[in-house]
Amino acid sequence: MDIDRLKQIAEAILLAAGRPLTMDQLLAMFTEAERPERSDMRKALSALESDFESRGIQLAQVASGYRIQVREAMQPWVSRLWEEKPSRYSRALLETLSLIAYRQPITRGEIEEVRGVSVSTSIMKTLLEREWVRAVGHRDVPGHPAIYGTTRQFLDYFGLKSLDELPTLAELRDLSTIGAELEFDLSDIPGLEVESANDDGEEAAPVEEETADLPTAEPAVDEAASTLH
Repeated sequence: MDIDRLKQIAEAILLAAGRPLTMDQLLAMFTEAERPERSDMRKALSALESDFESRGIQLAQVASGYRIQVREAMQPWVSRLWEEKPSRYSRALLETLSLIAYRQPITRGEIEEVRGVSVSTSIMKTLLEREWVRAVGHRDVPGHPAIYGTTRQFLDYFGLKSLDELPTLAELRDLSTIGAELEFDLSDIPGLEVESANDDGEEAAPVEEETADLPTAEPAVDEAASTLH
């Protein structure tokens, strides 16, 4: 099977799937007799990526595999297809997520120590329900608190293949450093709105409105720590 034909098949499969597919999942769509070599499928995907360079969609590789998605620059127009408002999250929630992403594995108490305020149960519940974080074990200290890390879904949502693609931070010293380094990243993500904390110092509760599942630049710790990278 030639590369052009493979490219057409890969495009059709990825469009129909509506979710990321790994190389193994793509190859599984072929019968044993017609199954291409991995090298040929990679060439086909590379050719498909080149074809999309001047179009409003793109082929992206995220943690869960390959997917065809709308380019971020097209989001203002595409988003008008849906009436739902984008999900809105408090600054406190995004700071908590940032700490987990950069300092994982980390306990809730350690997050509170850095932020200087308690982490509300609603924040942890939202992060767990969105499957952006998960408990990866328990710290061997009194009380055995759960330690948290990011998930493959977190990487997929933010359009990342691995944690290595996170913006480099020399050191997370305090809350202001986190905000300064990450604000540009989080506020520019389509479908993600940020709310400020309440004036009285309490954390604004996240508004759990779900947006349509746009295939925009959306980005797991491993089964313990091995899939972190």
